[in-house]
Amino acid sequence: MSRIDEETIRAMPKAEVHVHLEGGFELVDLLDLAKAAGVPLPGPARSLFDISTHYAAHPDPKTKEIAPNGGTATGVGVDGLSGFLRFLDWECSLVTTAEQAARVAYRFAARESASGVRYADVVVNPTHWSAWRGRTPALLAAFAEGLAEAEQDGLARVGLCVSLLRTQSQTEAADLVEWMAAARPDRVVALSVDGDERVSGRTGAKFAAAFTAAKNAGFHRTVHAGESSGPEGVWDAITLLHAERIDHGVRSIDDPALVERLVETQVSLGICPRSNVLLGVYPDWSSHPLERLREAGVTVTVNTDDPAPLATRLESEWAMCADTFGWGMDEITEIAHNSVHASFADDDLKRDLHNEIAEFATVAAH
Repeated sequence: MSRIDEETIRAMPKAEVHVHLEGGFELVDLLDLAKAAGVPLPGPARSLFDISTHYAAHPDPKTKEIAPNGGTATGVGVDGLSGFLRFLDWECSLVTTAEQAARVAYRFAARESASGVRYADVVVNPTHWSAWRGRTPALLAAFAEGLAEAEQDGLARVGLCVSLLRTQSQTEAADLVEWMAAARPDRVVALSVDGDERVSGRTGAKFAAAFTAAKNAGFHRTVHAGESSGPEGVWDAITLLHAERIDHGVRSIDDPALVERLVETQVSLGICPRSNVLLGVYPDWSSHPLERLREAGVTVTVNTDDPAPLATRLESEWAMCADTFGWGMDEITEIAHNSVHASFADDDLKRDLHNEIAEFATVAAH
């Protein structure tokens, strides 16, 4: 079987469903924003995204514990997930104007398009954007403006998944959903929740009412779970938060009954293998459970999570999976169809993309 190269993957029509706007700043973006704000970099520019050194310099004593794979996390590791989130806080704090926010969104769409992405669901957590505290509607409006301009220029269509932080209160969650339901902000398609599960503990019950309200208001639901903690978070996401999609969810492999439930309900997993390896959830690609989950019948997608600080692009993720797990064009086509199926794109776009994927695979096979 011939190797599936990145150029072929880039040409394949597809969606991306687990990627954070906070993790899309390239180094040049940060340099420009830091200069404009008069803010010093937290370290040398040449090593700002150095996973093995930067986050080790920002330890979080609350999370110094054994990695979920049973070994001690190294580099960032699960120990450094909170440090990684703090770095995202610093990045986002540099964005202080509507023009800058719109440009961040536009550049995100451009980078997605460069990887052959036709539609993306991007997670935005307003708590990271400190200059916009108390002004979430204005922040989201600026992002929507940038995404609208990008789409007009022929770039990927993008939906916003507005995310709660696990440490927020039940009242804050209710207020956010109440505003979403009343304002119907442009391009907002879903409610999300993210953050370090090990630090916050189980939060499904706390946010159950907000996610129920979001469902009743017609918003989609996607939940970060089963990353830095076990399968219990995925169970909570399904049973309490009406999750249509799980972001990460890799620890589901530890519970056969949960795997069976995911297959039965077709709740998909938005998996980010490189993120899981670099942040210490699994020690290497070969031990990652992505292929075991796929073979069990779970609907899996491959995504980048925070592509800039993790130094990756979507075509690189897919190519690495193909090399690691022995995927050929059939498996790549399956993942492409899964990405569209799992996305919150509208039905017409989904139909068109499924047709384009099938046509591309037919041509590629000859």
